[in-house]
Amino acid sequence: MRAFGKSQGGTRREDIRFLTGQGRYLADILPAGALQAVFLRAPVAHARITALDVAAAREMPGVAAVWTAKELAEEDVTGSIYGLAVDDRRGGKGASPHRPVLAGGIMRHVGEPVAMVLAETKAQALDALEAIDFDYEEMPVSMGLGPGGAAIHAEAPDNIGIDWEIGDEAAVEAAFARAAHVTRLGVRQNRVTAASLEPRVACAEWDGKRLHFSFNGQGVWVMKREMARLLGLEPDQVHVTIPDVGGGFGMKVMVYPEHFAIAAAARALGRPVGWMPERGESIASDNGARDLVSEAELAFDAAHRIIGYRVRSRFNLGAYNSQFGQNIQTVLFSKVLTGVYDIPAAHLQVAGIYTNTTPVDAYRGAGRPEAVTLIERAMDMAARELGISPFELRLRNFIAPKAFPYTTPSGVTYDVGDFARVLARAQELGDVAGYAERKAKSAVAGRLRGLGLAYYVEAILGEEAENAAVEFLQDGRVRLYVGTQSNGQGHETVYARYLSGLTGLDEDMIEVVQGDSDQIARGGGTGGSRSVTVQTTATHGMVEQMVAAFAGFLEGEIEAAPVGFDEGIFSAPGSNQRLTLAEAAELARARGRNDLMRHERRVKLPGRSFPNGAHICEVEIDPETGDLRLERFLAVDDFGVLVNPALAQGQVHGGVAQGFGQAVREEILFDEDGQLLTGSFMDYAMPRADELPFFGFESVPTPSVNNPIGMKGCGEAGTVGAMAALSNAVLDSLWDEGVRAVDMPLTPQRIWSWLQAARAQRQAG
Repeated sequence: MRAFGKSQGGTRREDIRFLTGQGRYLADILPAGALQAVFLRAPVAHARITALDVAAAREMPGVAAVWTAKELAEEDVTGSIYGLAVDDRRGGKGASPHRPVLAGGIMRHVGEPVAMVLAETKAQALDALEAIDFDYEEMPVSMGLGPGGAAIHAEAPDNIGIDWEIGDEAAVEAAFARAAHVTRLGVRQNRVTAASLEPRVACAEWDGKRLHFSFNGQGVWVMKREMARLLGLEPDQVHVTIPDVGGGFGMKVMVYPEHFAIAAAARALGRPVGWMPERGESIASDNGARDLVSEAELAFDAAHRIIGYRVRSRFNLGAYNSQFGQNIQTVLFSKVLTGVYDIPAAHLQVAGIYTNTTPVDAYRGAGRPEAVTLIERAMDMAARELGISPFELRLRNFIAPKAFPYTTPSGVTYDVGDFARVLARAQELGDVAGYAERKAKSAVAGRLRGLGLAYYVEAILGEEAENAAVEFLQDGRVRLYVGTQSNGQGHETVYARYLSGLTGLDEDMIEVVQGDSDQIARGGGTGGSRSVTVQTTATHGMVEQMVAAFAGFLEGEIEAAPVGFDEGIFSAPGSNQRLTLAEAAELARARGRNDLMRHERRVKLPGRSFPNGAHICEVEIDPETGDLRLERFLAVDDFGVLVNPALAQGQVHGGVAQGFGQAVREEILFDEDGQLLTGSFMDYAMPRADELPFFGFESVPTPSVNNPIGMKGCGEAGTVGAMAALSNAVLDSLWDEGVRAVDMPLTPQRIWSWLQAARAQRQAG
C-alpha cells in the first residue's frame, strides 16, 4: 500500500456542528442535579491563614458542603499536585515543594484556592462564599527574577527552583576568546495568559465504585493517572472524558488543584459536581506563560560566521512547579537553542525562580518561541553591528542542505531542511526589493516604517508514539479511535479524510472517537504540534496491518493470491473479483470473522520533525503617539507534506495572531505586593481583528524523512516566528530615531517613551 502523499481540501466537517450551536461543550452538558462549585481564593500573594471558619457558610440556603484542606485530609487527599522536576546542575533534581489542592496553612499567590463551596446553584454558592470567616497574616513577598528575596519554599534556598545547563561551556569560552566580533543582547519575555475562548471547566461523578471525570483538556491519560494517584484509586476506577473544547494553547494540558477538589467532593457526597469559572477567576488561576529575561552573546569570525553562542536566562516558575514548568525554559528551550544556524559551540545556563505569582507553564510554542525570538533578535542586532544585510547574515550561517541530518550543540538532530530556498521565496513574495520605496512613502506621511525578519525552527514535541484503531460497525459506519485531542484544530476532518484517502472508505461514514480513556486505552494527547504528524503515522501503520489481515482472509475467499490493495480496491491475479474495504468487512462479518472487525496499532516515530520558515513583516509607527500599525505580514513555511493546506494556513493565521498579541498588546502585570493588575479584559489587552492585515502564506516543503507522510507539523509555527519578526520590525522603524533597544509588549506608551528618551539623549549630546 502506498503512503498517502497528496494534499486534501474541502470544508471542515465539524464546523456544521459548531456553527449551528450543536457543539458539546462541558458547561452545556453537565449532569442533571450537579452541585455547583465555587472557590475561595487567596486575596494576597503570601500569607499565613489565621482563621478559616466555614460553619456559617454551611448553613446558607442550598449549600451541600464547604470544604477546606481539613476535609480533603479526611478524604486522604493530601498529595502534591503533579509538577515535573528536571535535572539540576547542582546535583539531583530541581526543587519539588508540596503544592496542595487547597491551601491549608500558607497561601503563596493571589488566586490560590483555599476553600470550596458546593451548592445547588452557583448563586447560592457565591452567597455562601461571602459567609466564610477568613483571616490571615501577611508575609513578605518575593517578585523578582533573581536569587534571594523572601523565602517561598524551604526546599528552594534563595528561591532557586532549578539551575540547569546544556552545551560545551569550555568550547564556547574558547570561541569567544578568538572572536573577531561579539554581539550582546538582552531580551525580556513578557508574561501572558492563554485566554482561551472557553475557560477551564470540569465535572466529576461517582457511581459508588468508579469516578467519571470530564474536563476540557488536551488529553485524558495524565489526568487519569493523577486522579488515581491523588484520590487513592485504582486506574480502572477512573474514567476520564473530554467533550468539545474551545481552545487550549498548552494551558489546558495540565492538571490543576480544582480538578482534584471537585472529584474528591463528588466521591464523598455521591453527587455530580461541576465547576465553571468566570474570566477573572481564570486569569488569576490559569497557568501563566513566558516570563523570563535572557542575555544572548554571539561570537563571529572575520568572515561573519558564528563560532559560538552563549545564553543566560532567568525564568519565573511562579509559586509552585506546574506540570511542565521546570521543563519549558530548560529542555524545550534548548531544542531549538541555535535555531537554523550552523553553530559549532553553544552553552545555555538557566535558573528557574519561585515568585509569589501564579505558576508558569506551557503556552503555544512552549520554550521554542522564546529561544527563536532570542537568537533571531540577536541575529538582527549582529547584522546592524557588522554592517551586513540581515538576509545575507542569515544565509551565510544557515545549516546547508547537504549537512542534514544535522546534530545541534544541544544534541538534537534535525532531519532535513533547505532554509535558503525558503528565505529566497519569502524575499520574493514579500517584495523586499520594494521596501525602500514603501518606507519613503511612509516618511512623507510622517510615519516611521520598519521591516522585520525572523527565520524560525521548531521541534515537534510530546510522546513519539501514538495509537490508532478502526472498528467496523454493523450499520456500515466505521469508527476511528485516536489518541490526540482536538481543541479546535479540525482533527475530525483531517483524520477522517486521511483514513478515507488511504482506504477508499466513505468519509461520511467515518466517525472519529477521541478523549475517552475507556474507549482508547493509551494516547499522547495534543501538545507540541504533534497531533496530525503522530496520529496519521499511527493510522498509516494501522491501515497497513489491517489491509494485510483482510488480504489474508480474502485469499481464502476468492481462491487467488496474492491479494493486493490499490486505490481502495482488493484484487488478485487470475481473479476478476474486486472488493472495496467496506465490502471486504461486510463479507468478513458474514463469515463470522469478528476478529477482523477491529484493528489497532501503536506506532513510534523514527524521529522528530522540524517545521521551519521565514516570517517577514512591515510596521508603521506614528512618532507622535507611538501607535503601531501592522501593514504586512508574510509567512513562508516548510511544513513538509501538507495533508490539508487550508487547515495548515488557519493554524498559521491563528499562531501569528497570538504572536502579535504577545508582541504588541498582552501582558500579565502584578504590583510589588503580588496583586494582579490585569485581571480582566478591561486591563489585559487582547488583539482585535481590525489590527491585523490579511496574512500571506505559502508552503515551500522539504518533506520530513522521519514519518511516512513527510509531514512536519504546523500548530505552533505562527507564534514561534511572529514575535521576533515584529520586534525586529519595530526596532528597525525606530533605529534612525536613535532607539537602540525594544522589548515586548510594543505598546504605544512604551514606543513613545523610547522615542522621547532617544530624542532627549540627542538633544543632550
